[in-house]
Amino acid sequence: MVTMTWPAPGARPVGELLREWRERRRISQLDLAIRADVSARHLSFVETGRSRPTPAMILRLTEQLEVPLRERNSLLLAGGYAPAYPEHGLDEPELRSIRAALRQVLAGHEPYPAVLVDRWWELLDGNAGLDVLAGGCAAWLLEPPVNVLRLALHPDGMAPRIGNLAEWRGHLLTQLQHRAQALGDHRLHDLRDELLGYPGGMAAVTSPAGVVLPLRYRRDGQELSLFSISAVVGTATDVTVAELAIEAFYPADAATAAALREPVRSR
Repeated sequence: MVTMTWPAPGARPVGELLREWRERRRISQLDLAIRADVSARHLSFVETGRSRPTPAMILRLTEQLEVPLRERNSLLLAGGYAPAYPEHGLDEPELRSIRAALRQVLAGHEPYPAVLVDRWWELLDGNAGLDVLAGGCAAWLLEPPVNVLRLALHPDGMAPRIGNLAEWRGHLLTQLQHRAQALGDHRLHDLRDELLGYPGGMAAVTSPAGVVLPLRYRRDGQELSLFSISAVVGTATDVTVAELAIEAFYPADAATAAALREPVRSR
């Protein structure tokens, strides 16, 4: 049984929104029709509002367009249907086991820094290794909600201790721009505009000396060299879980590894 609802007053038609997502992905109407196994004529009718898509059709098209779960729910609402994907808080019972597993991952990564963030790069959790990067940052930047990109690039945050700030800014701002464009998220666009106003320059890495761009971070008179790996929950069917990512930092050289392990050995 299909649950019907009413789109919000003034909401844009679902067909218009689907066309916008198709154009954002730079996929032709014919290519999307082939991928979704529908006729190009029917897809044209859906996009122009001449045909009302079923919830199954909306989900089929959004899957082919790799639309995030949050926006799939919004498209269903625009079509007059109930959301298909739940959204629970991390502290709710439904996500208790997920939160416990993610905390195990964070703790298991120590003594190296690792954080759990949402789609807007807001800090949800972190391990003890985070103190290596957050030490010396202004207290107000560490008050929830903490945005890790703001923490990294603000002149009262990590920025003064980043040895390759222009390159690291370029790396982070490029990531942010790509996500903002891919999601059409105004909140991410606003964050990028804010971060662009911080000092530090921006340089692209066209011919790096190594295989990855390291974060060169000065701490206690020593320069640490770190690279990061991002991991997501690949089988998420909950909006909150689908938007989680663990950003884990690893030593890029033996000296950094030894420096980060030293506090553990000395305790």
